[in-house]
Amino acid sequence: MSVTTAKGFRAAGVKAGLKSSGNHDLALVVNDGPLQIGAAVFTTNRCQANPILWSKEVIKDSQVQAIVLNSGGANCYTGPEGFQTTHATAELVAEKLGLNAGDVLVCSTGLIGEQLPREKVLAGVAAASEELSNDGGELASLAIMTTDSVPKRAEFKSPAGWSIGGMAKGAGMLAPGLATMLVVITTDAVIDAEFADEALRSATRVTFDRLDSDGCMSTNDQVTLMVSGASGLEPAPEDFRAALIFVCHNLAQQLLSDAEGSSHDIAIRVTNAATEADAVEVGRSVARNNLFKAAIYGNDPNWGRILAAVGVTSAAFDPYNIDVSINGISVSRFGQPDQSRDLVDLTAREVQIEISLNAGDAEATIYTNDLTHEYVEENSAYSS
Repeated sequence: MSVTTAKGFRAAGVKAGLKSSGNHDLALVVNDGPLQIGAAVFTTNRCQANPILWSKEVIKDSQVQAIVLNSGGANCYTGPEGFQTTHATAELVAEKLGLNAGDVLVCSTGLIGEQLPREKVLAGVAAASEELSNDGGELASLAIMTTDSVPKRAEFKSPAGWSIGGMAKGAGMLAPGLATMLVVITTDAVIDAEFADEALRSATRVTFDRLDSDGCMSTNDQVTLMVSGASGLEPAPEDFRAALIFVCHNLAQQLLSDAEGSSHDIAIRVTNAATEADAVEVGRSVARNNLFKAAIYGNDPNWGRILAAVGVTSAAFDPYNIDVSINGISVSRFGQPDQSRDLVDLTAREVQIEISLNAGDAEATIYTNDLTHEYVEENSAYSS
């Protein structure tokens, strides 16, 4: 049920005519309370879309009554007219539902540099306002899709009686910056605004921020947590954090598996680093190395490309005391060949890379995918 798994939320997904496919393209999620707490993290790309500029102001008081999202257009680099469309969207949600426009988040996704047809967006808002329901989460998750091949949904139901639900969209431009593409998470647990913000940032740091599909950061990325408190139950902080990380990790892995044209999902685990930051830097360098990604696409366990990518980082390590394993086969140790690369089987979709820097006890895992012909073909014709 996605974002309506948690009590206190209604959602809808409608066809506003924003996409040439005629599919669902506008989603609305409303928090009926009793709490109406919100937290959000945004792309750190300095070039930001109008909905990001609006939502960053809305979230400042940690009060969120609703979020409206459209696919079919990013509303980015569309000038004052585009910002007025975002503002009008929030105003109409507020008018239709008796809310405060300053408590309505707005998200958009799609092609940059094209005006959203305001009349269609507002008609979609009006229709969605009429179709809100406690089981509308599935249609909402369909409405935020762009190049996604499948909707992304996740949920966690605590035995104690509180829940977390979520939906996400994203299949390209998956790179970190506090968030990855558009994600909405809801919970009926009783938590306060300060903890909601802390828990969300902690969860995104080790999930969405560790997803680096193609090194390209979007102008529209946003992850939002909405808190209704409708269960009346206050979980132990550690229990809620663990559950939120579970939901975020689940959604992040769904994004990875749907990356445009990919044929391998790659987990790059960097161990024995001097610091966690070093481990992240090394993992990200490998994840963004096109030669490495192309080799994996060709089922070629070319571990030299891994070491070459490690070597361009500023992490602390001895270049001749690094160990590399691919799918459990130790292919290089102490700067020398170890087991034959011919023992490595890369025909399965899942690929496990392990890099030991032998410089400390910190570690991190970065998730990426291979570079395929299909990825190039899809992105060469994205705006046509």
